[in-house]
Amino acid sequence: MTRSQPWYFLPGPAPWPVIGSTALFLMAGGAAMWFNGVSSGPWTVLAGVLIMVYMMVRWFGQVIDESEGGLYSRRVDLSFRWGMSWFIFSEVMFFAAFFGALFYARVLAVPDLGDLEQKLLWPDFSASWPTAGPIAADPFTPMAAWGIPALNTLLLLSSGVTLTIAHWGLLQDRRGALNLWLLLTILLGATFLGFQMYEYGHAYSELNLKLSSGIYGSTFFMLTGFHGFHVTVGCIMLTTIWIRCLSGHFKPDHHFAFEGVAWYWHFVDVVWLLLFIFVYWI
Repeated sequence: MTRSQPWYFLPGPAPWPVIGSTALFLMAGGAAMWFNGVSSGPWTVLAGVLIMVYMMVRWFGQVIDESEGGLYSRRVDLSFRWGMSWFIFSEVMFFAAFFGALFYARVLAVPDLGDLEQKLLWPDFSASWPTAGPIAADPFTPMAAWGIPALNTLLLLSSGVTLTIAHWGLLQDRRGALNLWLLLTILLGATFLGFQMYEYGHAYSELNLKLSSGIYGSTFFMLTGFHGFHVTVGCIMLTTIWIRCLSGHFKPDHHFAFEGVAWYWHFVDVVWLLLFIFVYWI
């Protein structure tokens, strides 16, 4: 079978969607029990996570076997590209909602709370950003841009460059360069996560900046936290691709799995640039 054939591959029946749904149900139900003090809640969440990991390893392994077995035609490849494109678009909308909340708070809500009418309710409120809002909260120090955030910006921008070089190595069928630069990309991403964990610890212990620190704390940790989660997912994806590269997978003209992960990683880079500008800097 070759990828030039005009047919569209349809996989046979598989249990993975049902198993994945079961894992999600256990995770959601366990979280609800956990939040309400039920002792079995954490264990239910853990069971859901383990089942989800099992499902992903087995399902992705099956897809990899199908791809390496030559079952995917160019039409299947095109459907994968459309699927990844729509997935990234959904991620764009996800972050757009949080950036929209930040815009609303900074540009509309905070100035409105500083109007004369509102001064009658909160006479000591200063309508300037960053702020916890008009309700009394523990004082905090906002996170400075020049320091770890700037260093993390350099790390992620560098990871985009190393990933592009790795892609070039794949296109040129230079496996050594591919494996080396892809490994460097993973290390840069992991270093970013390490610095972000340190930054969070510094924020809580030294700056008294917490998720409960009003509108500034909630928008700061929601935006940077969800981005950190996406970087974590990206590192897992890159590591999976790197292992496949070491195993000899992918060809210069057939490597969408690599390209899809690269698209995702570059999207994460762009989101961080926006975060650095609008959350840390301005």
